[in-house]
Amino acid sequence: MTMHAMLESGGELFWFKGSLVNIRVSWIAGQDRVSVVEHYMPYGMSPPLHVHRNEDEVFHILDGSMRIRIDGVESIAHAGQTIMAPKGVPHSFRVESPEGARCLTITSGGDLERMIRENGEPAQGTVLPPEGDARPVVSEALARSCARNGIDIVGEPLS
Repeated sequence: MTMHAMLESGGELFWFKGSLVNIRVSWIAGQDRVSVVEHYMPYGMSPPLHVHRNEDEVFHILDGSMRIRIDGVESIAHAGQTIMAPKGVPHSFRVESPEGARCLTITSGGDLERMIRENGEPAQGTVLPPEGDARPVVSEALARSCARNGIDIVGEPLS
């Protein structure tokens, strides 16, 4: 199945820090405030090392492989695997598969989703953003947005 065909099944599309994000289920849709976000990421993509103050972050890898660091411990996750980064614990990941990776991120509370909406822009199609940086610069604006949304940046992206 192509990326275009997978995206046609619904959601809200954003370009976010070098990736394509599809908000499949918004936290405002249900009483438990669960958010399901699908990420399409290029090789080398890595967010800054960060901590969620209010919500666990569950990654379910759909395609590709990702090196995930949680509380200083690294492991490689492949398609079909699910990893949880508990709230309050520093974590990050890096896309290791040359063809990129696709994963679902599940959280409860809306912090991650609100931060994506604040820092993303509506996607101009079902493609990765043009020439995005796989290791986004940690700007003061991003750090402030994260802090407003219960996320603390505590280190650099993984290399």
